Amino acid sequence: MKIINSISLEMKLGQAQVSAVAQLLEQGATIPFIARYRKEKTGSLDEVVIAAIRDRIEQLNALNDRKESILKSLKERELLTPGLLADIQNADSMIDLEDYYEKFRPKKTTRAQMAKEKGLEPFAIFLLNQSDHDPLVEAEKYILMEKEVESVEDALSGARDIIAEIINEDVQIRGSVRELFLKNAQIRSRVKKGKQEEGIKFKDYFDWTEIACKAPSHRILAMLRGQKESILTMHILPGEETALFLIEKLYIKNQSRSALEVKKAIKDSYKRLLSKSIEKEYIHQLKSTADETAISIFAGNLKELLLSAPMGQKKILAIDPGFRTGCKVVCLDAQGQLVHHDLIFPHQNNDGKAKKIILNIVKTYKIEAIAIGNGTAGRETEAFIKGLDLDTSIHIVMVDESGASIYSASKTAREEFPDYDITVRGAISIGRRLLDPLAELVKLDPKSIGVGQYQHDVDQKLLKKSLDDVVISCVNKVGVEANTASRKLLAHVSGFNDTIAANMVRFRNENGPFRSRREFLKVPRLGPKAFEQAAGFLRIHNAASPLDRSGIHPEAYP
Repeated sequence: MKIINSISLEMKLGQAQVSAVAQLLEQGATIPFIARYRKEKTGSLDEVVIAAIRDRIEQLNALNDRKESILKSLKERELLTPGLLADIQNADSMIDLEDYYEKFRPKKTTRAQMAKEKGLEPFAIFLLNQSDHDPLVEAEKYILMEKEVESVEDALSGARDIIAEIINEDVQIRGSVRELFLKNAQIRSRVKKGKQEEGIKFKDYFDWTEIACKAPSHRILAMLRGQKESILTMHILPGEETALFLIEKLYIKNQSRSALEVKKAIKDSYKRLLSKSIEKEYIHQLKSTADETAISIFAGNLKELLLSAPMGQKKILAIDPGFRTGCKVVCLDAQGQLVHHDLIFPHQNNDGKAKKIILNIVKTYKIEAIAIGNGTAGRETEAFIKGLDLDTSIHIVMVDESGASIYSASKTAREEFPDYDITVRGAISIGRRLLDPLAELVKLDPKSIGVGQYQHDVDQKLLKKSLDDVVISCVNKVGVEANTASRKLLAHVSGFNDTIAANMVRFRNENGPFRSRREFLKVPRLGPKAFEQAAGFLRIHNAASPLDRSGIHPEAYP
């Protein structure tokens, strides 16, 4: 219930709406199904809001899991106090939670721990109190040869190490320094010595400085890639003097000699511990924000591509262009089935042979549209086709062939066209993309379609989740013809998976086309739950009316 209340406040939604979405998701309902067929329960929330609720539930569940893990660790080590328990239970972000745990986190042996083992913790407390008593005199009390405190400076150094760790673990200090990073930190990117030629593609960032919070996502991702490839060094830090002043305001009480020692400890704590910790955290935060921005763009590009207007049932001539290896040509009928394939060399001196082949194919197969891949030799091939003076009724279209080569070598392509090589399969994919982009592109991993720059640099798990959401949304928005859809397309229908999709195809192959939605229930593994989710998104062509023969109206389906 606490999670529901929290999301309700964050997203300014009614508790009943959030609760309804959470319950439906827990019951296995998909986002398209909830958005379209459970409006009365959610208050007509759209897919975007429902997805946001789902993601926030997952984040808060992860936070709760981390809390349980931390509490278990503290209990086992007998470190849990009532105050610490309250702090951990009330933490509303992973950052706050980890700040509370920082002091108690199991660590490798630190300089502060070694100093404590030498008995210097009371001396560190003495320095923090900043009394008028001379710290040099006080330090002499801790000179113990058997504990390796051999001099006054050894005692002072050890005490400063302890103070540095105390400052690093101070929740208030970490919060204040983090805020300073958020507002004032600058990105500084420099090229590594001797890497100028190797890293020429990163030349814009060889000597680059800007305010981190204002840097656009593509620049952050570019600099992080340069750092990953060992071309650039990158740091994100605020002004050191400002950070030290901020800490000193909370720790320095006067101008005593002890206060001077505490100042040294503050500088050491910031440079050696605090700045590195917060910088790492802030880089992760900037990367996450950049990822989300980039992924949002990728998702928009994918949606636009998937929902491109299909040409519909046309007889297609598809060409996969090439210079040296020639252009692979295929003919598809109005249903996208392969009827002919050939190979031409229009960009080599072949005495008009390529022209004769194309003109003959166009005439023989009554071609209505020509799809040309936009890869290597694409423009030259388009110019060649346009120079043939074909009938003006024949559409000539450049088609984005991103991922066609990946599809042609895939298991799906081999299953569809076991008797043809990858060059033929690639050309078929180009032609089918013109006929029905959605039906063809769902056969590919969305990342293979080339939906944006830096897609390999962003969080791959988040990218896959976002792009999968787009594919599922588009497939169910358009709807699927149950009697002709491919296994890959059916697998994206609400409530279906690859097994059910395969069983659907097998069933119709063995028993003929579906005549009503009720027949779906005869498909192995397609039970009432999957039927409830999927029925409204599946069409049966030539049903007598909007009410198919089972008497179910898609828009009213429960």
